[in-house]
Amino acid sequence: MATYRTDSLYRDTKITNNQYLDELTIDNIDVKNTTTKTITLNERYDEKPDLLAYDLYGNAKLWWVFALFNQDELADPILDFKAGLKIKVPARFS
Repeated sequence: MATYRTDSLYRDTKITNNQYLDELTIDNIDVKNTTTKTITLNERYDEKPDLLAYDLYGNAKLWWVFALFNQDELADPILDFKAGLKIKVPARFS
């Protein structure tokens, strides 16, 4: 069984038939009850959610957190990540 880092989106995804990733589940993240703050993206983060994740959490691999917490604003988590967009970010994520 493959093991993923704790910051991986796939960390709790099961392996089926000893070779395939099962359906991605992220049930262990309570989006509705997590403390968030709203920020407005500036030009520095235009199409760069990984850079914002690094600046906020010290880990660029947590870029997917923004897509999870802003599903209505980010249909594409990279191309929709534009300067001027207001998004919710978890106060702390690990």
